Amino acid sequence: MPPPVSPAQPQGDPPLPSRVTRALSVFRYTGAAARLAWETSRPLTLTYAVLSLVGGLLPPAQAWVAQQIIDTILAASRSGLDAERWEALRWVALEAGLVLLTAAAQRGLDVCSSVLRQLLGHRVNLLILDKALTLSLADFEDDRVYDMMQRARRDATNRPLSLVRRAFALVQNGVSLVTYAAMIFALAPLAVLVIAGAALPTFFAETRFSGEAFRLSRWFSPETRKQAYLAVLVSREDFVKEVKLYGLGPTMVGRYRAIFQSIYAEDRNLALRRALWGFLLGVVGTAALYGAYLWVAMRTVAGALSLGQMAMYLAVFKQGQSAISATLSGIGGMYEDNLYLSNLYEFLDHPAPPDTGTASDGPNPNDGLRFVDVTFTYPGAETPALRHLSLHLRPGQRIALVGHNGSGKTTLVKLMTRLYTPDSGMITLDGRDLNEWSTDALRQRIGVIFQDFVRYQLVVGENIGVGDVRHLEDPSRWQVAAEKGMAHDFVETLPEGYQTQLGRWFKDGRELSGGQWQKVALSRAFMRQDADLLVLDEPTAAMDAEAEAEIFGRLAALSEGQMALLISHRFSTVRMADYILVLDEGTVVESGDHASLLAADGLYARLFTLQAQGYR
Repeated sequence: MPPPVSPAQPQGDPPLPSRVTRALSVFRYTGAAARLAWETSRPLTLTYAVLSLVGGLLPPAQAWVAQQIIDTILAASRSGLDAERWEALRWVALEAGLVLLTAAAQRGLDVCSSVLRQLLGHRVNLLILDKALTLSLADFEDDRVYDMMQRARRDATNRPLSLVRRAFALVQNGVSLVTYAAMIFALAPLAVLVIAGAALPTFFAETRFSGEAFRLSRWFSPETRKQAYLAVLVSREDFVKEVKLYGLGPTMVGRYRAIFQSIYAEDRNLALRRALWGFLLGVVGTAALYGAYLWVAMRTVAGALSLGQMAMYLAVFKQGQSAISATLSGIGGMYEDNLYLSNLYEFLDHPAPPDTGTASDGPNPNDGLRFVDVTFTYPGAETPALRHLSLHLRPGQRIALVGHNGSGKTTLVKLMTRLYTPDSGMITLDGRDLNEWSTDALRQRIGVIFQDFVRYQLVVGENIGVGDVRHLEDPSRWQVAAEKGMAHDFVETLPEGYQTQLGRWFKDGRELSGGQWQKVALSRAFMRQDADLLVLDEPTAAMDAEAEAEIFGRLAALSEGQMALLISHRFSTVRMADYILVLDEGTVVESGDHASLLAADGLYARLFTLQAQGYR
């Protein structure tokens, strides 16, 4: 079990001006959140704003009406006049109306908030998914980008709405505060400053603790992602066989528990400090409030205030302090929401690789595919995956790539499909640099099956149709591709044929054998009927020898006139190729047909002999 993790500690506090500037800078996302809400639903956002404004005016109005009720009732009790009794009833009716209006405004705010939460969360998640579509394969293989994406997704649903709600609540409380301040100022100008000042320490403390909570969240992002992965290992059907057979469950759960304990310890300490300081500083605000209560009571005893005025000012003092606390708490919450919303925009602002290519064809269609002195190193790696590699695949030609694992075979496929860009050298198709091609046009020219193909939890037909998204729901294209990939015969035996659900995640799902899944994946490569380059990365690894021989016999016929690049460890299959390239440590060390390579008695001959011995 790994030792508990602990977050890195900040290297000292920066100067006060820097801290103030940094604190204020995070509020720049408030406008972005407001724009998101406005673009998501203008009617809802406008309604929310109006109801917030109305909600800010109603509490001071109720306090003032309460004063009129008390003073009118006292006057009526002294005079006994019916007119003053009816006037008191009218004030009571007005207060009842204000109470109902307040309740209606609050209900309206709740409805707007609930509906806007769904819409805004959906919109933000779409922004994240759309951004993910623009990222390169290198981004997905970068742990830092993964952490950014996780942080953005973690807070996507609630933080934007929270920031919008706090902003509108700030408007609401601000309207109330202006009204309260005017009422209190008429009584005692100094009281406004005393009550406001008493709430400031709590505000500054909350802001500081919000910043600490945010920094903890960022420090622990890799650990929470690891924790989520450990949970997947124990709970997913595609891992459960090895987890049970190797007895990995207790170890994985133990590591999950260790990560939780380290995160929990930091969160608990922060929560305890936050609660303690919040209570101690809250005592200051409470003392200021009851000091104001005592002063108003003494003024009333002295005859300077009526009972109605006393009731009004007591309510105004209490509601005023509550409004100040709510305002400062809202600002602190906005500060925290802005910090977390910065995670979203950090991810959305992550630069996507430029795609400046626009070409859909090349100047020399008979030139085929060329690698010219190509070198490529994976990000973060020290050793190149490919070194000064050159090859030429002509139209109608079939080339096989063989070599040890890690020799660069799959890397070559990633480069020719523009999933990566070479560090040096050039790759051309039809005489045009791949960087000049439109990515969509280029990939429509290529049919690919990867060794680690995806087993989609979709119906059979869609599992095949994903090979060409333009015909994802075209049953006739499914069948043609399945016949070429030798999947049609077994698909016809399934309960719902091409509409049979695959996988175990959804109702009535069926699982296929490894060979059947491989035929489904192979059929995907044939979905693109206009593709003139087939790339087959270990396409028969899960098939028996008879099925493999039949597949490659059909491939030879079906790929007539097309370029085909075959990657395989089975030398019985690569013999069908017109030309064989042997890769070792990222470079071509041998080339030729099967017979000439055996005669050369080099790496190919040694690998072939070793494999042939296994069949003797």
